[in-house]
Amino acid sequence: MGAELTNKIALITGVGRAGQIGHAVAGAFGAAGAALVIVDRDVKGAAARGEELRAAGVNVRVATGDLTQPETARAAVELARRELGGLDIAVNLAGGLTTYGLFLETSPDALDREIAINFKTTWHVCQAAVPALTARGGGAIVNFASIALLRPAPQMAAYSAAKAAVGGLTQALAREFREQGIRVNAVAPAAVRTGDNVAQMGTNPATPFVEMDEVVRVVRFLASDAAKGVTGQIVPVTGKAF
Repeated sequence: MGAELTNKIALITGVGRAGQIGHAVAGAFGAAGAALVIVDRDVKGAAARGEELRAAGVNVRVATGDLTQPETARAAVELARRELGGLDIAVNLAGGLTTYGLFLETSPDALDREIAINFKTTWHVCQAAVPALTARGGGAIVNFASIALLRPAPQMAAYSAAKAAVGGLTQALAREFREQGIRVNAVAPAAVRTGDNVAQMGTNPATPFVEMDEVVRVVRFLASDAAKGVTGQIVPVTGKAF
């Protein structure tokens, strides 16, 4: 059985910016046959990604707002239920590294920001999605952790802690909702080769990037029925980085 998504309805967060992992995952899910609700706080970016997907023949709806607030997640799930008929998959890609620096110099505001964009966004979407997934007889949640969860690095304490929270949530929900047929897994990639990451980390061939398509394939697999026996896992995606 392949990782096809025909007749599946998927909510994907973090899809506003071109060339980022959310953009790539949305394109791959649409190509695999899924109908989509894409979510981002960037109104213009989300609209542009929606137009691209429609031009490619994807049945897509666009929701915008701040996912650190629970009402944004609830509205996106309601959009999927009202206009597409329900929800089978939720993919939490919103987030990112915003705080890099010494632990003793990390401010409370910086910590709050890192927790909010990486953990609270995931929490709110999962909380909104579970009833909709249950109503469809089960489904899949794929969260976005990081290799920083498994191999924390100096000067990334806040980010590592936020992604560790994502990992803990993933495994807790996998146990709590397994009887409802909901699988919950997370990917934990090394630094993904995106335009932003290359700009920040440089173009040295020795820089340990993982390729975007390698991450996309794992996300697509975990969301699909091909992974129906996989739940509660945190899957490293490191390519040649480690």
